[in-house]
Amino acid sequence: MTTDQESIMSTVDPITLAVVRGALETAQREMTLTLEKTGRSSVFNLAHDYSNALFDHVPEMILQGQDIPIHLGSLIPAMKEVARFYGDDIAEGDVIYHNDPAYKGSHIIDCCMYKPVFFDGELVFWTVCKGHLTDIGGPVPAGYNPDAKEIYAEGLRIPPVKLWEKGERREDVINLLMTNMRARESQEGDLNAQYGACGVGERHLLGLLERYGVKTVRAAIAELKAMADRQMRSLIHDVPDGSYSGTAVLEDSGHGLGDLTIQAHIQVRGDEVDIRIESPPQVPYFINSYEGNSMSGVLLGLMMFAQIPPPYNEGLYRCVSVDMGPKGTLCNAREPAPHANCTTTPMETLTDAVRLAFEKAAPSRVTASWGHASGINIAGLDPRHGDDQYVTMVLASIISGAGATRHMDGWHSRGPLCAFGALMSGDIELLEHSYPILIHRYGLVTDSGGAGQRRGGSGTRLEIEPLDHVMTAVAFGEGRQYATAGAAGARNGLLKPKLGRLIHRRADGGEIAYEQNAMLEIAPGERVININPGGGGYGDPLTRPVEEVLDDVRNGLVSREGARLDYGVVIDEAGKLDDAATHQLRLAS
Repeated sequence: MTTDQESIMSTVDPITLAVVRGALETAQREMTLTLEKTGRSSVFNLAHDYSNALFDHVPEMILQGQDIPIHLGSLIPAMKEVARFYGDDIAEGDVIYHNDPAYKGSHIIDCCMYKPVFFDGELVFWTVCKGHLTDIGGPVPAGYNPDAKEIYAEGLRIPPVKLWEKGERREDVINLLMTNMRARESQEGDLNAQYGACGVGERHLLGLLERYGVKTVRAAIAELKAMADRQMRSLIHDVPDGSYSGTAVLEDSGHGLGDLTIQAHIQVRGDEVDIRIESPPQVPYFINSYEGNSMSGVLLGLMMFAQIPPPYNEGLYRCVSVDMGPKGTLCNAREPAPHANCTTTPMETLTDAVRLAFEKAAPSRVTASWGHASGINIAGLDPRHGDDQYVTMVLASIISGAGATRHMDGWHSRGPLCAFGALMSGDIELLEHSYPILIHRYGLVTDSGGAGQRRGGSGTRLEIEPLDHVMTAVAFGEGRQYATAGAAGARNGLLKPKLGRLIHRRADGGEIAYEQNAMLEIAPGERVININPGGGGYGDPLTRPVEEVLDDVRNGLVSREGARLDYGVVIDEAGKLDDAATHQLRLAS
């Protein structure tokens, strides 16, 4: 920080600082509400798979929403890349669109809008909105193509491009984009919602500048960044100096790749930390992650460990340096690597590796992992509306369990790790209204939470039947072969219910189960069943109070078999505890 900056900051009184901070938070929240109320697709208006942030002229992030972590970390390098691409060719009324991972985007299904905010002819802010579109073109509906060997087989890449130029909507460019996407009305509706959100944010920021002026607002923002910097440095300073490593395994995708290992190495020196990622060479499958997306995984792992209070802005990361490893690797992919699944796989594995490295440095802060995403996209022709094409990512299908901590059990149905509680299932009735489907079941899965002194949160089960048409279902993610990682001595005795899985139930009642990603055709009278893993447990499950295990069984969270195999607790057929058998079993274990 320069002397001039410190001088400016000293002139900002605490009340003004609080008002500016509140105004920034209000601007961001209004952006989020705008997306929720005006988004066309269920991904926006039900699941809330979007994120908003504010940047200053530098550009540095000055406020991130309480949104999707996989979006937020990647916005930092993406915003800088977009600003670099246009340089001085940015004018009032411009709106820029972008999704390309080669330009530091996350994956091409997450499309981001950037609106520069000018005051008295000077660039002061950027309002930024990223959202998951339900389709991005390409050979497979919803953009997840498990057969893609290169990025060109996944969908439409959008390098930075102006959709509005000096306030004029570029119909030719927007038409080009929308023509290449399925379910055009839904996509265009969500794009307009993003435009509205950026405009709402702009309006709030201009009101703030009119009241306080650029100099005072910038001084307040500098202090908010400094506050975040001090908090992170204080935390890192309390971590013993040294080198630490964390390792996480990405399960076999079923394409002959085998298990893949990601390592995070951290070097702590005083109040600064270097993070270096080591990952295998990129693969001809859609689980490669480009640098921008991987930044989100690294920062989420850090923040899971840090657990520090707001403000949340780019000042948090001044004391952090990140090396993603050489280009052409799984976590630092090079064109033309396929990548569409990267926001869940390998991002969640990368997050675990980073978190585990930090926890080796400070074991008192250890937590269990959250369930990894294991979900489905669906698409087809809607017979209710003249066979109009529909496509959507069923966000309800990836809702897994949260990890336990030393203080509490994991929350049910709050995952997956990549969203960290920000995704919503939405009302089942609204999903059935929006698409020609019948949802037979949506609920928690017994025994899915990882066993421990503190139990992991339960995962979910979703059963969908198409009505009067054949539906395509595309499965993506992981957690179908390895249970979610626990912590502090947690272990599972009953394994199968803790794994995700995909089931095709035929009309005759026969079932085909899949442990890898797959693309299925589901006919009327059949069901696609998606089961998500639960969160990891914390601590030795044999030390979980017997009364709590009994309550879990009564509430359907744990079965009698699970109580015996996971916790050493014996419950008879009448639901009563067998004290003697329990005592003997726990001693023997």
